[in-house]
Amino acid sequence: MKHTLILTFVFFLLGIGFSVEAAKKGTLELPSVVEIVGKVGGEVSDSQLRSFCKEQHLPATSIYKWKNHLVLYARFSKQNVYIRIKTLYPRAAVKYYKTPFYVFDRTHCNYKKVAKEWENILLTANLVKDTLLQKEYMQYHATQYKEWPEVSNGFCNADFQQLLVFRNGRQLMLVISIPKGRSLDELNPKTTENNPRVDEWNRRMAKYQEGLPEAMPGEVWSFLKPVKE
Repeated sequence: MKHTLILTFVFFLLGIGFSVEAAKKGTLELPSVVEIVGKVGGEVSDSQLRSFCKEQHLPATSIYKWKNHLVLYARFSKQNVYIRIKTLYPRAAVKYYKTPFYVFDRTHCNYKKVAKEWENILLTANLVKDTLLQKEYMQYHATQYKEWPEVSNGFCNADFQQLLVFRNGRQLMLVISIPKGRSLDELNPKTTENNPRVDEWNRRMAKYQEGLPEAMPGEVWSFLKPVKE
């Protein structure tokens, strides 16, 4: 319940900013996500992915897991990383989240200083099946910076270093980066301090998202836990 309350604000703050255009033009290097999904009720072994990361000189801390979902979050220097991973897991569904549709960073803040070390928190959820609502959701967020500046102001107040939101089909992948040694429980309440319009944003956005089939009843966003070395 604690995480549910804390994340109510975070998960609806998706918008399109100038950083996305910079990423598309190749002027900003951003990580990508590859997700490996096994059978419902089972788990996917991370041993092959760990070996692959070692071969590609990617840190083992790039790997995250939730139930039958295994995720690699990293900067890929080669386009064939996704294809290589597909060959490693031929019996699983492999999904590629190449470019985030939303980027928040400290350039949106009055205080632009960036922490030297970050901790990344990964979560996933689905958009509802209604395609009209999906379009409405994306359109809503296309003007978020302009129409709802309180959203990014909240991120700034909470000392969030970066937010990336990816989409593949209905599925969303959210990455929240915070200063190392801090926690989301500690920082997230600061997003709503002296920021009442955020509550209205949350109410409007609630109808667009739902949990994955593997999620618990009432669970919309699910945390992927880092795989320990």
